[in-house]
Amino acid sequence: MGIKERREKEKDDMRNSILKAAYEIVNEEGEKNLSIRKIAKKIDYSPAIVYHYFNDKEDIINQIILFGYQKILKAVSFEEHPIGNSEEIFKQRLYKYAETALSMCDEYKNIMINDSEKIVNKTSMLYKGVSSDKKAIEMLCDGIKEISGRNEMDQESVELTAQVIWASMFGLIIRLTVEKNIEESQKKKLIDREIDLIIKGLKYEKQI
Repeated sequence: MGIKERREKEKDDMRNSILKAAYEIVNEEGEKNLSIRKIAKKIDYSPAIVYHYFNDKEDIINQIILFGYQKILKAVSFEEHPIGNSEEIFKQRLYKYAETALSMCDEYKNIMINDSEKIVNKTSMLYKGVSSDKKAIEMLCDGIKEISGRNEMDQESVELTAQVIWASMFGLIIRLTVEKNIEESQKKKLIDREIDLIIKGLKYEKQI
């Protein structure tokens, strides 16, 4: 490894150390209690080092949010070719979304229920036109059209249905992160029942 490559690796390592420390502080104390000084103390460097790699606290939070979204989107995007019919694929994606969110439950909760204006601007899912901006809602819309068999449905109606489904899943996930004593078998049953009701609702749409 040459000098240039070594320096780049050192920079990446330091950035990752800063983000890891910030991530841990947010999970333990919440985003509002995050500070550059706390991050610096945790990594045993001066605040000036943190400012050398990031503009400010908001810059760090944005990176944490982006990382969290990337993890969830990667989980539901199915980079490998999904197996099964449209209904089975839709179920897989919903379950994978829930599974991924629960695997990073503290981070998910701290970010998704945060009312900071800058964070809400990134996590908003209920505004009109969201399916053009957010891949998760776009994939839900595609699944809704396929399962309901009503491709003639106007985009606004499809998007509203996707938003309600997302909000329903979100509510269940948040409660499962709060009620930490729920057994894994019970979690699975609740998620399975939620997804089953969603699918039944979409099939009912197909019949009318």
